[in-house]
Amino acid sequence: MNYSKGTNYALHTMLHLAMQEGRPIVGVQELAEQQQVSPTYLSKILTKLAKNNLIESFSGAQGGYRLSKDKYDITFLDIIQAIEGNTPLFKGCHNNSPGCLIEAVMRDSENKMEEHLKQTSIGQIAEHHEKESTI
Repeated sequence: MNYSKGTNYALHTMLHLAMQEGRPIVGVQELAEQQQVSPTYLSKILTKLAKNNLIESFSGAQGGYRLSKDKYDITFLDIIQAIEGNTPLFKGCHNNSPGCLIEAVMRDSENKMEEHLKQTSIGQIAEHHEKESTI
């Protein structure tokens, strides 16, 4: 399975924002430097996250981004779907035969993975990261 680099950057950006409690907003430059990526490229990812109501954007010299809802209410699946869309990973059997057993196994696997991603919030990961950093 392969997700795009954009999804990887989105997940790390959301984790960084989730760990910024007490700060009103975080600028794109800081977010880009944290991941060593171009601010222009990251801005495109941030736009997708904002369109999916996962973050809020603020323009101007003091502008930036923050989570639009509680970090425990934002799941990995929310973030991945904001970047990748809802297209299934497995596209179906090559012969389009109904009842394809391979397709059934692949769809079942994808459903289980989605369920796991739906149950994992960015807040849980931020909390775990903070605990690990203090040890």
